[in-house]
Amino acid sequence: MKKSLYNKFLFLYFLMGILGLLTIITAGSYLVERRLEKAISERLYQEASHLATNYTIQNRISSSNLESIRDTLSFIAESQNSFIWILNSSGEIIASTRKDISPDSPLDFTSFDPSQWGGNYYQIGTFYGYFSQECLSVIAPITENMNTKGYVCIHYLMSNLYHERSNILAAVYILFAALYLLFGLMVLFYRFYVHRPLWKIIKGAGEYAGGNLSYRISQKSEDELGYLANTLNYMAEKLNKNGEYQRKFIANVSHDFRSPLTSIKGYVEAMLDGTIPPEMQERYLKIIAYEAGRLEKLTNSLLTLNDLDVKKRMLHIRKFDINDIIKATAATFEGICTERKILLELVLSGKELYAKADVVQIQQVLYNLLDNAIKFSYDGSSIILETTEKNDKIFVSVKDRGKGIPKESLSKIWDRFYKSDASRGRDRKGTGLGLSIVQEIIHAHHQNINVISTEGIGTEFIFTLDKAR
Repeated sequence: MKKSLYNKFLFLYFLMGILGLLTIITAGSYLVERRLEKAISERLYQEASHLATNYTIQNRISSSNLESIRDTLSFIAESQNSFIWILNSSGEIIASTRKDISPDSPLDFTSFDPSQWGGNYYQIGTFYGYFSQECLSVIAPITENMNTKGYVCIHYLMSNLYHERSNILAAVYILFAALYLLFGLMVLFYRFYVHRPLWKIIKGAGEYAGGNLSYRISQKSEDELGYLANTLNYMAEKLNKNGEYQRKFIANVSHDFRSPLTSIKGYVEAMLDGTIPPEMQERYLKIIAYEAGRLEKLTNSLLTLNDLDVKKRMLHIRKFDINDIIKATAATFEGICTERKILLELVLSGKELYAKADVVQIQQVLYNLLDNAIKFSYDGSSIILETTEKNDKIFVSVKDRGKGIPKESLSKIWDRFYKSDASRGRDRKGTGLGLSIVQEIIHAHHQNINVISTEGIGTEFIFTLDKAR
């Protein structure tokens, strides 16, 4: 199977060579012979007809004295590579360009009957048994006053025709050999520039099917095969990255589940075996509740991401007031903001600003961004939620005056389970999935989200929505 396609090409190449050679030998030889036969017979008949109308031949045929035009007939015969006879009405040869036939002793053909030729103007044979080899013979009547006085007969040896046929076929054989070699070069071209690259691609596909996604197909051409190889390499690279991401994802999920579960299990066992006295159990039950809350939040975030992957093409787009949604979302954080003395400033464009999107998912975006802003803000600072409109777009901004995001972390904040050191130190309850959910939702709406952050000054997230008409 590995070389079946190339072997098929080789088999087809040799088969075409054999069939082509046989075709030239048989059909080609036959067609060339028929073509030469027709061309020569037409040429000789035209010459015979011209001689039959010659005035000298018409007037001297009765006296059987045509010796004076022998030189002219010989010249014509040599130019046609043939020999010419002048026959009287009885079929006797009275003039010939053949030196072995003399008008003084004419030969007769008792069976000579031109009427038997029918509509044909030439025949191939021994001319009533006179010749020892086949000739192509044409005959034209010499007439006067509607009476036949004799015939002009021109003979052409078939051996000359066969020789001419062989010369033509020799040229055809040379041309066929040249074309066959040219096709051989095409087979070699296919071998080196199609089959080998294709085999590399097949080998690469086999490696990918076997799980070796780090394998790369070495193909540098810019044709379709090169494009296919590059596409497969890109696909393998993406699959490899997805595989690494899945392994990292599972490791992160396991880590984030194991930590609270370990705490819960440890405190429960300590209470059961009496290590923690009853008077201190309330404190540790609060810790258990806190860790259970972490597990619940992590589980809900994972379910949200899963729903986004499945339903990102099933958005419930409708018209809603984005300013009203921002007010409602901000109200849910009133308690924690009051506790930490964080001021929420709403800078909204107009009393009403209608957007066109999935209101439930956009509310999730606002919740995650505001939750993130509060988490990284200093006590006593402020957070600004702002809406502006430009052309057919609405720009929503969530800006805090917190610690900011390190420059090297800006490109990673959208990765699932990514947490900066500040996040882990300040709030262990974070899952590292909030911004991933935000990006998934915004991209599902075919919108954009950007982040601007400076360490020690703060962070601003800006996303766009379509404005409802």
